[in-house]
Amino acid sequence: MNYEKKYVWSVLFRLFHWAFVLSIVVLAVTGFYINDPWPNPWLAGSRGFPMADMRYYHFLAGYVFTAALLVRLFLYLFGNRHERILHALPVTPGKVKNIFTTMAYYGYVTDRHGEDLGHNTIAGIVYLFTYVAAAAQVVGGFYLLYPESAGWQAWGLKFFGTQQQARHMHHLLLWYFLFFALVHLYLVVWNDVKAPEGMISSIFNGYKFKPKHNGSAEG
Repeated sequence: MNYEKKYVWSVLFRLFHWAFVLSIVVLAVTGFYINDPWPNPWLAGSRGFPMADMRYYHFLAGYVFTAALLVRLFLYLFGNRHERILHALPVTPGKVKNIFTTMAYYGYVTDRHGEDLGHNTIAGIVYLFTYVAAAAQVVGGFYLLYPESAGWQAWGLKFFGTQQQARHMHHLLLWYFLFFALVHLYLVVWNDVKAPEGMISSIFNGYKFKPKHNGSAEG
């Protein structure tokens, strides 16, 4: 079968993706340490202050995470057609049908799946939920970081309650992001093996591959 090359993910989308990924890795490692510091015999008796270092890296990664989320919001509104918010949400009969097509494909009921090279509808819904969870992490994180800020305290109290309640929610949402990352990695590799569309390479170079029909020219 012949394939044609299609440009799907813009440079800005790919930068968002990797900033989001790397910031989550740093936030997870430093977050676990802040929540439950583990002993380090190399630092015992030294003048090191690992908690301060971990908090500093956590805060830096938090700003990167926030910037990445704002970039994704921009792309939801002004990105290419594959990146916009309505592209992968069930707002048309075709998108609703894509939910069942994707479920059948993932369940090995059929080898056919939607030919649109952007996110399928299930992925679109999950990603939107994930970005909402990310926004909650941002609000909760700045609420915890700036207890003296009237603005962040107002938002934090409105959505989370006390600082301790916000801390619990912040930690629970971390586990959601870890679960999301594991499932995401599995499905990306599974799709790349099952369908030769270049899913993994596309997040590096922006291109995917689509089966040619009726001698269509390369895109």
